[in-house]
Amino acid sequence: MATPGSSSPLLPRTLPNGILPASSFLWRSGAILAAAGMLFGAFGAHALKQRPGITADKLHGWETASHYAVKTVNGLGLMLVSMHPKFAAHRFAGPAILTGGAVFSGSIMALVLFKELKFLGPVTPLGGIIMIAG
Repeated sequence: MATPGSSSPLLPRTLPNGILPASSFLWRSGAILAAAGMLFGAFGAHALKQRPGITADKLHGWETASHYAVKTVNGLGLMLVSMHPKFAAHRFAGPAILTGGAVFSGSIMALVLFKELKFLGPVTPLGGIIMIAG
């Protein structure tokens, strides 16, 4: 049995090039994004519809953004849980999933709350493309 701080053949502490198998930044970011997705979903379900100017379409957009925030966490989780050295060394996937998900969901939420930020409309699909590329 492995002792704390040791490595096993399946989950080495570091790869030969010194890269950690899973980035603590991505783990923490995933946890924050999961909490934010749940909080934003609850806000949309209870408080957002009471704001003036919020239509059914805007509520639907908010719901979509909240769902994708949580789905982004699922993507990060699947990537990090694999922790196979072949995949853990990939430096693009995690940051792309995280950044794309945050841009996608964040831009939709900003558009729902602030109609004067129309320039964010074309940003939303870019976030989706980045997330999918990850």
